[in-house]
Amino acid sequence: MPAPLVVTGATGQLGRLVLQSLLKQVPAGQLVAAVRSPEKAQDLAALGIQVRRADYGRPETLLEAFRGAEKVLLISSSELGQRFTQHRAAIDAAKAAGVPFLAYTSLLRADTSPLPVGLEHRQTEDYLKASGLPFALLRNGWYTENYMASIPPALQHGVFLGSAGEGKIASAARADYAEAAAAILLKPDQAGRVYELAGDSAYTLADLAAEVARQAGKPVAYQNLPEAEFMAILTGAGLPEPIARLLAESDTGAAKGGLFDDSRTLSRLIGRPTTPMAASVAAALKG
Repeated sequence: MPAPLVVTGATGQLGRLVLQSLLKQVPAGQLVAAVRSPEKAQDLAALGIQVRRADYGRPETLLEAFRGAEKVLLISSSELGQRFTQHRAAIDAAKAAGVPFLAYTSLLRADTSPLPVGLEHRQTEDYLKASGLPFALLRNGWYTENYMASIPPALQHGVFLGSAGEGKIASAARADYAEAAAAILLKPDQAGRVYELAGDSAYTLADLAAEVARQAGKPVAYQNLPEAEFMAILTGAGLPEPIARLLAESDTGAAKGGLFDDSRTLSRLIGRPTTPMAASVAAALKG
């Protein structure tokens, strides 16, 4: 049996999709789901995927999770403010385990991004470069799904709120990015590669509101708000403060061009067009 491919955060939304994509080309026994809570990965184990505990707060578990791996996909942590510390532990463990290659899911143009969330990605990229570990960067743009949760209140109130102004957003579906990650794990000679990944076409939030209105047959207008006001509305709606801040700050970053890219690198990598925004809207409206 060849050395396994390890996917961290494997019970997360992106991680599960990466494993689904890999399963189309790789035997389940060659895949490792590295997760903090193995009990939440029983469905993956039932498919024949190896499940290993990988707790960022317990480096010894990371070392064991990565031992013998051919390649590791380090999916960025969702714990804002703790990401770099956690990523650093994973990189140290991968190096100690002798992992030959690591791919990291970063942020679109992380080195120059105006989005504040880019800081921890830049720190991780810099640490990777200094580590001596062979690596590739998957600089993911925005997930279209990030906006889909706003559709029900937009339909209810007839307004789609945001702070992105006229900023163009080249988003893609989470499954598109997952296919790209799987493709990188299966391609040879990827060390040193940097991929700027985004959707084939871009839209403004006004365009998104218009598409929601068109498909739902109800009036929906886009209302642009100052970042602080938008964040206050999100927290008032029950979102945790860190998530509300992330969304509001990211909208402001989008207004500065931080979520736009027209290279079509993602579609070339996955061998098909990226999922159109309208298709994601249709799926969200179907529930």
